Amino acid sequence: MSDSRYHVDVRVVTHYLADQSQPEHNRFAFAYTITVQNNGELPARLMSRHWVITDGDGHVEEVRGAGVVGQQPLIKSGGEHTYSSGTVMTTKVGTMQGTYEMVADDGKHFDAIIKPFRLAVPGALH
Repeated sequence: MSDSRYHVDVRVVTHYLADQSQPEHNRFAFAYTITVQNNGELPARLMSRHWVITDGDGHVEEVRGAGVVGQQPLIKSGGEHTYSSGTVMTTKVGTMQGTYEMVADDGKHFDAIIKPFRLAVPGALH
């Protein structure tokens, strides 16, 4: 059973960036907006990220780093933090998933799971 003091949900909205893509060179740009919502009982700081990006050919790239877009936001209980970022892939379709390392105000480290989400050029999937 999970501890209700440490509960963070992650929502994702994706967009294909046609103006930054070059399909003739297998360059497909995507933006994503993420909302990290702290549904736990304690404030928690987003310390780092770990992404697993898989393109349509099955090639996997892992990205790790401090915070998100240069920030390590403290998210109060019931609060949320929203940010936008992006990635470039060599295929029309791919997925991203990962975790955020969080630290609650009481010093406990825990992971917020980022469930797999799809990046796809419109019309690439039936």
